[in-house]
Amino acid sequence: MSPIRSEFFQGVRASLPIVAAAAPFGMLFGALAVENGMTIGEAVLMSAIVFAGASQMVGLEMFGARIAPWIIILSVFAVNFRHVLYSAALGRRIGLFAGWQKPIAFFFLTDPQYAASEARADRKMPLTMSWYMGMALPVYVLWVTEALVGAVFGSLITDPAALGIDFLLPIYFLGLVLGFRTRTNWLPVVIASGLGSILAFYTVGSPWHVSLGALAGVLVAVVIPPKTSDPVEVAP
Repeated sequence: MSPIRSEFFQGVRASLPIVAAAAPFGMLFGALAVENGMTIGEAVLMSAIVFAGASQMVGLEMFGARIAPWIIILSVFAVNFRHVLYSAALGRRIGLFAGWQKPIAFFFLTDPQYAASEARADRKMPLTMSWYMGMALPVYVLWVTEALVGAVFGSLITDPAALGIDFLLPIYFLGLVLGFRTRTNWLPVVIASGLGSILAFYTVGSPWHVSLGALAGVLVAVVIPPKTSDPVEVAP
C-alpha cells in the first residue's frame, strides 16, 4: 500500500469514534429542521454548507423565533469563535499542505479534527493532507447523510436522552480533552475554561458561554508561562 493510501486509511480509522458518537445528533438535526419549516433539501444543504452541529442547532432555534438576522449571525459566531483559535493553532502544523489545500482543510476543521491533528503532531507524526482528509471525509459525508435520514423520517430520534445516546458526544469530547493531560499547564487551563464557561452561562447566557469559556482558558495559558514548549511544525 502506498504511503498516501496508508495515511488516508489511518485517518479513516481515527474518524470512526466521532462518526458513531455524532450520528444521533446528525439525524436529530434533520428531523428538527423539517419540524421548523425547512424542506428536506434545505436541511441537507445546511448540514453540507455549515457543517457545525452546535451552530446548526442554534441557528435552527432562532430561525423559527423571528429574530433579527444580525442577532442570528452574531450568535452563530459566538458558538463558532473557537474555530478561529483552532485555525490559528493548526496553522503551525500544516506546513506540508499546499496553498490550495489549506482553505479546504479549514472548511473541514471540527473539534475532533483539531484534537486528532494536535495529538498526531504531539506524537511527532507528519500532518499530511491524505491523513487529514481520511479523517474529515467520513465525518462530513455521514453528517450530511444523517441530516437526510432525519429529515426524511421525521421524528426518528425525538429524544436522545431517553435512549442514553445524548451522552455519547460529551463522553467523546471529554476523552479528547483528557488526551492532552500531559501538556504543560493543562489542568489550570481546563479549570479556568470550565469555570469561565459556567460563569458566562449563568450571567451572559448561551451560546456566549462557549466562546467566553475558551477565552478564559486562553488567558490563563498566556499568563502562566509554559515550562517546555510544544513542538511546532514550521512551514518551509
